[in-house]
Amino acid sequence: MHLEQRGQQGFSLIELMIVVAIIGIIAAVAYPSYQSVIKDGYRGSGQSDLMALAAAMERHHSGTFTYEGAATSGGNTGSPAIFSPYSPASEPAENKRYNLTIETADAVSYEIKATPVGGQSGDGALYYFSDGRKGWDKDANGTLSASEYCWAC
Repeated sequence: MHLEQRGQQGFSLIELMIVVAIIGIIAAVAYPSYQSVIKDGYRGSGQSDLMALAAAMERHHSGTFTYEGAATSGGNTGSPAIFSPYSPASEPAENKRYNLTIETADAVSYEIKATPVGGQSGDGALYYFSDGRKGWDKDANGTLSASEYCWAC
């Protein structure tokens, strides 16, 4: 009988190292993109909750004919009493990404704000004004410049 010699089967160490390097490169490129998409999703949730707070402010105004007294303890600024004080409002408080506050409120106008917390903290605050203007402090410097009066800047 004649025995055939068979070649070795499997992968060499060099081939495995090349595959690991390729996976590492793909991961290094993909992870920041993934983080950006997640951050955009959280920001969208914050925008949605800010609009829901604005609707609550309008309901409050319809019943009292003023925007005053919508904050906790009947105040005009601070944490809202008429809506959830955090976003995403549909989740438990320990999952919050934004704190919602009433910045100013008087008889005819208001300004509300979503301030990022936790992993969102470098993202910049979101604003909504009673006249319909929206703002996103994209550079997170604490003030809105003329180019930041939008949510998709």
